[in-house]
Amino acid sequence: MKAAYKRIVLKLSGEALAGNKEQGISHEMIDLIASEIREVTEMGVQVAVVVGGGNIWRGQAGEAYGMDRATSDYMGMLATVINSLALQDALEKKGVDTRIQTAIDMREVAEPYIRRRAIRHLEKGRVVIFGAGTGNPYFSTDTTAALRAAEIEADVILMAKKGTDGVYDADPNEKPDAVKFQQLSYMEILKRGLKVMDSTATSLCMDNKIPIVVFDVGKKGNIRKAVCGEQIGTFVGRD
Repeated sequence: MKAAYKRIVLKLSGEALAGNKEQGISHEMIDLIASEIREVTEMGVQVAVVVGGGNIWRGQAGEAYGMDRATSDYMGMLATVINSLALQDALEKKGVDTRIQTAIDMREVAEPYIRRRAIRHLEKGRVVIFGAGTGNPYFSTDTTAALRAAEIEADVILMAKKGTDGVYDADPNEKPDAVKFQQLSYMEILKRGLKVMDSTATSLCMDNKIPIVVFDVGKKGNIRKAVCGEQIGTFVGRD
């Protein structure tokens, strides 16, 4: 099947990397994701990945302990780098050439984020993993995905969720009659307060006309289906 996009940003939540576990890294899940990323790269698609860190530490969690928010957010950024290294290891074991670029300088384990270098890696067929968020507290990895997608001129953001096959008008776990949206506009997300991504990220995608596909990463083959433009999950685009 032919790919619908040439260059993508795959946004992986930390929870997705945990698989069926509440915390930590599921090696089975990372292996599944790595296999699907390899399949997509073999189709000639350029793949950049933004990983979250919620399976290890979530920045907002620190407030419950009276922790300074900025300090807690930096801890979350470090958690994303741990996830990035785990994903890189899984990809390279499958023969996929990768580079990690981080917004916080840590040259012993990753390259610093440089936009032109990231684009060059993608053009050479390497998977680029963006770690450490934007490098700034108070910004989520959703915002990182939107920012990096705009910077590298990606065609789409694939929002890979854990156990969620799209966007609903209510939490389907709490309301069995919740309605799933096949398609939404950016303004609908903002007006309804739907939890696709935070409002900063949604606004950034809207301003730069970057479409979003929200889908369940736990089902085998879904990343390839999303890349091929098949109707899975929820598509978010212009009005």
